Amino acid sequence: MKTLTIRGLDTELDLKIKERAAQSGESINRIVLQLLKSSLGIGKNKAFPTYYDLDKLAGTWTENDELEFTANIEELGKVDKELWK
Repeated sequence: MKTLTIRGLDTELDLKIKERAAQSGESINRIVLQLLKSSLGIGKNKAFPTYYDLDKLAGTWTENDELEFTANIEELGKVDKELWK
């Protein structure tokens, strides 16, 4: 394996890489390798990409929030049998 030093990272890029590593629980090195491979079209292409945009919501709902949400989506679970004939 080769070693590569990258100079000139700006603060925003540094923070984004560190955030991605923290969110995924992987090392910064692994994240940078994944990003490089992905951008160059090398390696496995995931059938479904990994998104992190909802991670901040995980574990933040109260029991009340859950009950309210469940009540609000109850209608969505009903099937109109006439539409599916």
